[in-house]
This record gives sequence, C-alpha cells and structure tokens, in this order.
Amino acid sequence: MNNETTTNQPVSFTTQTQYPLPSQKFMIPTTWRRYHLSQLVNKALGLEKSIPFDFLVRGEILRSTLAEWCAEHGVGEEETLEIEYIESVLPPQKMSEFPHESWVSSVSCGLSSHFLTGAYDGYLRAFDLSQNVILNAPLHTAPITSFAILPSENTTDMDGNSTYTVVTASHDLTAQISEITLPAIGSASSSKVLASLHLHTAPVSSIAARGTQLLTSSWDGLIGLWDTSIPASDEVPEPESVGAERKKRRKIQKDEAKPKRKAPVSVLKSHMGRVSKVSWTSASTAASCGFDSTVRLWDVENSLCTRTISASEKPFLDFAITPNGQSALAVSTDRSMTMYDLRITDLSAATASFMHPATPSCVAVSQDPASHQVVTGAYDGVVRVWDVRSTKAAVAVFKAWGGDGKKVLSVDWQRDVVAVGGEGGMDVWKVQGGAGAGPEIQVNNVKKPSA
Repeated sequence: MNNETTTNQPVSFTTQTQYPLPSQKFMIPTTWRRYHLSQLVNKALGLEKSIPFDFLVRGEILRSTLAEWCAEHGVGEEETLEIEYIESVLPPQKMSEFPHESWVSSVSCGLSSHFLTGAYDGYLRAFDLSQNVILNAPLHTAPITSFAILPSENTTDMDGNSTYTVVTASHDLTAQISEITLPAIGSASSSKVLASLHLHTAPVSSIAARGTQLLTSSWDGLIGLWDTSIPASDEVPEPESVGAERKKRRKIQKDEAKPKRKAPVSVLKSHMGRVSKVSWTSASTAASCGFDSTVRLWDVENSLCTRTISASEKPFLDFAITPNGQSALAVSTDRSMTMYDLRITDLSAATASFMHPATPSCVAVSQDPASHQVVTGAYDGVVRVWDVRSTKAAVAVFKAWGGDGKKVLSVDWQRDVVAVGGEGGMDVWKVQGGAGAGPEIQVNNVKKPSA
C-alpha cells in the first residue's frame, strides 16, 4: 500500500573529500534518510571499509527523509537536487578532566606533552598527560584572561626539562612575559616573571604572539603592540605610592632581580568600547573585535585601522580566524556566531550565522586547512561542533563537566583534541576534525591543584 506513494527524486552528488564519485544522476527514493544515502555512496565507491557520510542540501545537513526536506523547501519531484557528502563527525569522547579550585579562563592543548590553564586566581598551571599538576605559577594578582606560548623561545636540556617563554594577560591591568620550566620526572618546576607590560587602564582581555611581537587588547578600548625583548632597565616608572609602600614594608630588591616594566612600541586606537580579543592574521596585520559591535582589521606596522565591519547590536566576546586568514567567526551576546569575510567591509561581509540557545562565550577553529569545522563553548555549559557549510544545527554537541550547566569560558582545538575551560575546571575531549592525531592521555586519579 505504501509503495503507491513512494516517489523518486533526481539527485547528483558532489564532495570535497578524497572519495569523489563520477559525475552522474541518481534516482533516489524520497523515503531515504542519511543512512541510506551513506550506504549508496559507499557501495558506489566500492570502499573496503565503510565510511559514514553526512549530506549537505543547500547549506544544511539532511536530518529527515528526502521527502520531508523537499516538502519543507518546496522542491518538486522533477528538480535535480545537488547533494554534497562529507565525512560524518563521530560523537566526541571525553578523555579526562582536570578540576580546579578557581574558574579556568584560558586553556591550551598546543604542547605535545602538557596542558596549560590560566585561572581566576591568577595562577598559570601545567599538567602532564597523566593529569599530574606539575606547575603552579602565581603570575598575577587578579584573574588571568589569556596566555600564549612563544614558539621561538623554547628549550629542552639534557635531563629532559623543557623551558618555555609564556605571555599572559590579566585583570590586574598588566600583561607579562614569563619563563616557566616544566620538569622531567623527578625534577621541580619553576617560573619567573621577566617583564611586565604597562599601558592599559582597564583589564587586559587578550594577548597574542607572533614571532618577536605581541598584541594586547583591553577594556579601555586600546590595543598595544609590544616586542618580546627584556629591557635592561624600566621603560615605565613605578608609581610613587607603590615605591613608598614597598620601602616601608621591606628593603627594595636589587633592580636586576625585579621584572622590568616595558612600554609599548605603539598603540592602536579605533574601537569605541571594550576590546574583547585581538589576533594576528599575518606578520604585519591583525584583527580585533569588541563590545562596540565591530570587527576591525589593522595595519600593525603603521598603527592604522584599515577595515571596520560593523554589526547591529552585537557586542562581540571572542572570535577566531580561519586557517586561510580570509574569514573570522565571531561570537556575540545576542547568542549568535557570525562568519565574516575579512575582504569585505560592509554588512555583506556576514556570510553565515549560527544561533545558540545560550550566549556563546568562546570559539576555536580546526587548524586543518581542509576542515570546515569550528567549536564553540557557551554559558549553558554546552560545547558545540559546527560545520560552517551548515548553519541550521551543530554537527556534534557535548556537555562539559557532566552537564551540570557550569559556564564554558575558553576552548582550544589542536589536532583532534579539544580542551574546555570554565567554572568546572578543564575537560579534555577527543573531537574528530582537527589536524592529525592528538596525545594519548592516561586517565587515572585526578589531582587537584593547590592554591
């Protein structure tokens, strides 16, 4: 009886994967769903091992039967649908958790053998892959908002101890250049602040490193450009009151033992409100976003704002640049993530929008140039994986810290590992779609960091 209502839809398949089909037209039963289409593609390809595929129809992933999709979009039986198939994202798998006594505002899984966190208690921490806390560095007197590792300043000695230069930004109105040593087994960790960066009169919201240059952004609306050299003497004088109090308390340390106070190379001015994030886009250009509902591009060498993308009532909290440098994905308090073409200056720069049930606080992109995936964390405690070719719904969703609704404040995506930071500490998940394989993490008894 049901066979009388069964119809076929003409379909042609395209793909950007390494598994292309010859150009041809298929007559597909409209009762078919994703699973049936995936079976067809696998059979047509003659693959020895079956690969699960998802299917994009006019920019959205097929979640229903073809008949239901065609009825919803007013597509007739004679119209040929062009369907793109992509490799399915496997369900994310939780690998480990790293509890903290304080909220985690910044995370990094960029090192092959360690995870780093910056927290509201002003500490930078490092964990090995067995979840042991190997570094507790009290670098700031207020929450750390952001940190980065200088790739050109890292060394490993004969005993296996690794030394890194790390830059941090904080609510204490400063950024810092510090040296940390992550020990081999049986050794002790260490940290030392080499220089403090003084410009901002409000919390420093982010810091970005490229080569020997740094950028800082702040709630005071300014962006600072810095070099990474450590000056022989202070470039910015200490406030007199601070110096007087220090003299009363104890004898002043020798000048060479104190972190040097650095001044910026230049200041980038254009934002009309808080700057939430700044990031390098090339050796001489940068991008920023802020509470003034703008994404701005900068000629860093000449301290000039070269382009301004203005949005309507979209205070931006964070953004990420795609690997090709042509687009930015910015998350806003209006519960959206918007994709902007950085080559266009007007409102048409917005090429896609992705809505969230709660405010998305942070975003990270896969560093694989061939990937179309991005991950967001939100104030509802949910992390979502999106394919930028499909705006209707996330392709994968997982809840951090057991799904108790604690806010996600930071995400980082390196290889196939996503680190999630927030109210619950740090979670580490395996998410398909990054570039290459991630580190193997031993799950054992979790050790809490001491303050």
